[in-house]
Amino acid sequence: MKKNPIGRYILRYWYLYFIAVAAMLFSIFLDAFAPQVTKSVIDDVIVGGKTELLMGLLFTLLGIGLGRAFFQYTKEFLFDISSMRIACDMRRNLFHHIETLSMRYFDRNNTGELMARVKDDVDKVWNGVGMIAMLIIEGSVHVIVVLYCMLTISPKLTFIPLAVMPIVGYIAVKMEKRLGEVYDEISEQNAELNTVAQENLAGVRTVKAFARENYEIEKFKKHNQKYYNLNMQQARTLAKYDPNISFLAKVQLVLIIIVGGILVTQGEISIGQLGAFSEYANNIIWPMEILGWLSNDLASALASNKKINRILAEQPEIKDSENLEVLEKLNGNLEFQNVNFSLDGTEILKEVSFCLEQGKTIGIMGVTGSGKTSIVNLIERFYDISDGKILLDGIDIRQLPLETVRQSIAVVMQDVFLFSDTIRENVRLGQRATMSEETVREAVRSASAQGFIEKMTNQYETVIGERGVGLSGGQKQRISIARALAKKAPILILDDSTSALDMETEYEIQQELAALKNTTKVIIAHRISAVKYADEIIILEHGQVVERGTHQSLMEKKGFYYSTYEAQYGDYRKALEVVRN
Repeated sequence: MKKNPIGRYILRYWYLYFIAVAAMLFSIFLDAFAPQVTKSVIDDVIVGGKTELLMGLLFTLLGIGLGRAFFQYTKEFLFDISSMRIACDMRRNLFHHIETLSMRYFDRNNTGELMARVKDDVDKVWNGVGMIAMLIIEGSVHVIVVLYCMLTISPKLTFIPLAVMPIVGYIAVKMEKRLGEVYDEISEQNAELNTVAQENLAGVRTVKAFARENYEIEKFKKHNQKYYNLNMQQARTLAKYDPNISFLAKVQLVLIIIVGGILVTQGEISIGQLGAFSEYANNIIWPMEILGWLSNDLASALASNKKINRILAEQPEIKDSENLEVLEKLNGNLEFQNVNFSLDGTEILKEVSFCLEQGKTIGIMGVTGSGKTSIVNLIERFYDISDGKILLDGIDIRQLPLETVRQSIAVVMQDVFLFSDTIRENVRLGQRATMSEETVREAVRSASAQGFIEKMTNQYETVIGERGVGLSGGQKQRISIARALAKKAPILILDDSTSALDMETEYEIQQELAALKNTTKVIIAHRISAVKYADEIIILEHGQVVERGTHQSLMEKKGFYYSTYEAQYGDYRKALEVVRN
């Protein structure tokens, strides 16, 4: 299983961590030295009467304070820098990995969950390799140094913190175990909550159109309540265990003062030594008090890393073959040879065959669910066929580089997706690095989109809202067609791409498509007008080709195609005959 290489990330920035840990050690040394100055103030100045030492000791304390401030700032700044860089690298690599995964993965996983992994879970790991790692290292070293200093003052008094610390450790481990159980549930519920919110915000128009606001609000409230309950369970766990740790820390300090006072009266230690020991006792309290919090966040970071690992363990089902055939350019000859395609045990296409030479056009029709869009998915290699062959220029597409296949195809999807960017950048999507302004404008003109774009205030610089909000269905389709035409790929696929256009605009676009003599065109449609002039038309039914031919030959067969024609144009034709008579 591929895992999130935390160690590799840390090694990449080892020098920052090295300097940060060095600054931390200097800071801890100063912390350990400060009580010794306090001891000298009490024993030598206050008790011994050596007032001439006072100013020097005070300046020493001031120097310790300034030095500690400098080293603490350096430590925290470098830990922050290194952990931020690790999070940035990790998020970039995770997103890159997700982008390489096949469509089947996205069919099984929702957007909200993936957003939670890329954002929330990486943030928790960031916290784990930053603040949490810093405090764990600092707390551990601090405890060791302070215990050593305590032993040098009084081994007897040191037994008190040594007796208390195992009890605190037991409570912290028990609390971490309980927190670990709830963290997974909180993370999963967070992903579900994100999914519900994302779906509702993306589909807000549909929600409002069907007056489903109250239902969706209630659904969100249920998920939100569950998320609240899980966080309350976490809070109750902390409330149950954390006060016990704080209480034990205070008990420790009281016992030290009592026992230390007895040792002072017996002459075993001085008042200054008791004062220094008390400072050490106070200094050893904070690592004990934050054990619960550290356990909390560390468990959260580990749980998040496991979820990230599960994504990284996924491998793309569609990937390049080991024996690739590299071509400089594809001409656009497309052939299906007895193609069968099944998905999750359901047969979608069966024995589909057709041959499309460069510059020719094929029209594909059929009822909803007959497998038309699956043909698009297979040409683009979003999925691989179950049996048969798909050939591009006589080569099985599985033997061609995946990038070459997709760069050679321009698609107008049935579900138009436009990015929240300017119209120009949406049209340039296929070739942003090299596409000229002239190509953009020519593609827009060919898609009959020039008219409405140039009437906008900012024209080509108009920023389209998320998923094309603010544009009509026809306008979105025309921009999508322009985007495909601007790519100038040898194969052009239009999947029900003119369904929202009026007949006149559709005819104008068809004239532009007919002028693309060297472009192979696959037109999927429900309207006869979209496929009427294709070189060949195939009719799909239950994933099989049941009719094929030209418009004229299919009309003569009087099958499905003829019935569709009559359904779409029959009344118009009869009305026209009445007018003529």
